[in-house]
Amino acid sequence: MTESRRYHITTFGCQMNKADSERMAGILDNMGLDWEEDPLQADLVLYNTCTIRDSAEQKVYSYLGKQAKRKRKNPNLTLVVAGCVAQQEGENLLRRVPELDLVMGPQHANQLESLLAQVAQGNQIVATEPVHIMEDITKPRRDSEVTAWVNVIYGCNERCTYCVVPGVRGLEQSRTQAAIRDEMVEIGQQGYKEVTLLGQNIDAYGRDLPGITPEGRRENTLTDLLYFVHDVPGIERIRFATSHPRYFTERLVKACAELPKVCEHFHIPFQSGNNDILKAMGRGYTHEKYRRIIDTVRRYVPDASLSADVIVAFPGETEAQFQDTLNLMEDIVFDMVNTAAYSPRPGTPAAEWANQLAEDVKQDRLQRINHLVSQQAEVRSARYQGRTETVLVEAANPKDPTQVMGRTRGNRLTFFPGDINQLKGKIVPVTITEIRAFSLTGEPAPVAASVSAGVAAGVSANVSASVSAR
Repeated sequence: MTESRRYHITTFGCQMNKADSERMAGILDNMGLDWEEDPLQADLVLYNTCTIRDSAEQKVYSYLGKQAKRKRKNPNLTLVVAGCVAQQEGENLLRRVPELDLVMGPQHANQLESLLAQVAQGNQIVATEPVHIMEDITKPRRDSEVTAWVNVIYGCNERCTYCVVPGVRGLEQSRTQAAIRDEMVEIGQQGYKEVTLLGQNIDAYGRDLPGITPEGRRENTLTDLLYFVHDVPGIERIRFATSHPRYFTERLVKACAELPKVCEHFHIPFQSGNNDILKAMGRGYTHEKYRRIIDTVRRYVPDASLSADVIVAFPGETEAQFQDTLNLMEDIVFDMVNTAAYSPRPGTPAAEWANQLAEDVKQDRLQRINHLVSQQAEVRSARYQGRTETVLVEAANPKDPTQVMGRTRGNRLTFFPGDINQLKGKIVPVTITEIRAFSLTGEPAPVAASVSAGVAAGVSANVSASVSAR
């Protein structure tokens, strides 16, 4: 019996990339290939790439160098670069790494099998032309047995001056509500308990779909989608990412407050706390509007967990403008903020500007804002001390096999004693006994003593407690 070929996928970047990798893994599984943990032992190696930061892009080339050496010794090795670097570089990748067999942009992920068939015929393939993304019937090879990604909109129509996403992921393409629900129904039947709805700009969902309500608004919005999929059997938690302040609405927040399955966690990037910088970024909102959004969230969902993205040292940013960002963060107090020093990306307007900041300024501001992020995370974690939170168990603690781990509805990673064989996929009430900046530890709580009707519906036992903005 001939040994089957083995494949390995390394994923860089965002949740969208992770979801794409799972679908491509599903395609390779369906083709009869077996998963290989070690990329240096695999017969097919696929790098699903990210170009949002230069560091991620350079890491790809480092990895490719090792595989190119393998390819020169073993011509049967198949090398694939997918994702955003592939879309950005196209044929230039072949010139830089001639050992590559296939270069494919994100829009072509569903076509992996047909593209590999062309490679098998001896062709070197570059697939980066814009295409309409057909409804995906691929069965993903999901990394988790408990939580699942579901794409609801591909691409982005925004033109932020620092961002490559519209250029590498194409224009917005929304899936229909029916197609999304069908996928979620199947996920629920397979035993998954939580779904995260994904989009580069998820609040834009439905702008490209037909239909206007009698009130004059679009028929298909993210809010309408949440109501449409909320009752899918088996799914006990729903999350969504990533929101854009320009399109974030009070109606959406009200829906999140009304729908018990939607978790109390909002990821809303602000990028800067200074209006002049926001204008230069092309973001389409002010810091005042952003603050009003957060006020609305905290009015309807007082205990909501808030996370965001921020870029420091954008071209021309002064110390005073950077201080505006720190001030916004000090006023709001986030649970988590993803930080980055500005990185010029090919083909973006900001990369061509003459007012780039020095590297030492970038690193200084990044260190200062990271310090604030850690401080705020500790402040926000403190509110969990002694509370009972519902935790969806996902896996064993890799550092302590006597513990399991999962996330609260507010997306806080939580550890507690337990047997993963008994608890995986279960929602367990946990009394928090130890807090850290970005994670919690607790003990299983007696159900009768800790679970109210609200918790049974998935709501924290202490959601009614008074919670300040801090």
